[in-house]
Amino acid sequence: MTNFIPIFPLDIVVYPGEKLNLHIFEPRYKQLIEECIADKKTFGIPSVQDKRIAEYGTLMEVTELVQRHENGEMDIRTRGVSIFRVLEVVKEIPDKLYSGAIVNYPENVVDKGDTKISNLIVSEVQRLYALLNVQDKSPVKDSTVNSYEIAHFVGLSKEQEYELLGIFNELQRLEYLRRHLNTIIPVVKELEEVKARIQRNGHFRDLSLNDLDF
Repeated sequence: MTNFIPIFPLDIVVYPGEKLNLHIFEPRYKQLIEECIADKKTFGIPSVQDKRIAEYGTLMEVTELVQRHENGEMDIRTRGVSIFRVLEVVKEIPDKLYSGAIVNYPENVVDKGDTKISNLIVSEVQRLYALLNVQDKSPVKDSTVNSYEIAHFVGLSKEQEYELLGIFNELQRLEYLRRHLNTIIPVVKELEEVKARIQRNGHFRDLSLNDLDF
């Protein structure tokens, strides 16, 4: 399916199912959100990469208008619905301050399922957070995971988060995360060991050479 959507480009990556709080203050986006609320329409957040609108983004729905300020600014809650691909950016729309885009929606497999790789990732994420000594902040709350639920919490760069957005199969996304964790965990472990050595070197130690025969 191909259609036209209003767009709100941001320098972030948003995933389907993700909840995102936004403070709306620019006139063009105040107009956009007012229309979305009034007509119960969705809008798109295309990711901005290298200061340019990227090919992929996420369709968003406004779930709550939290506060409308006296100056017209708004605090809203939104949720990611699905991934879209930008076919053409429409910069000027009659009587509108905001821009739009002609988009289509790639077929995307999002089912989680109880898979071996999902279970493995749960273990690796728990290991990572244990190494960082922040187990209570682990995003893993179940025996299996959905890639979108943890993507922002495993140390991906923005570029890597965007790469994940362009993968349309859950098993392939989980494999992407597994490879990333296999790369980052040894680095984190080494950094923790270095930190421990530095901390030890900062304390007085009882050193003796009495056991050496010379």
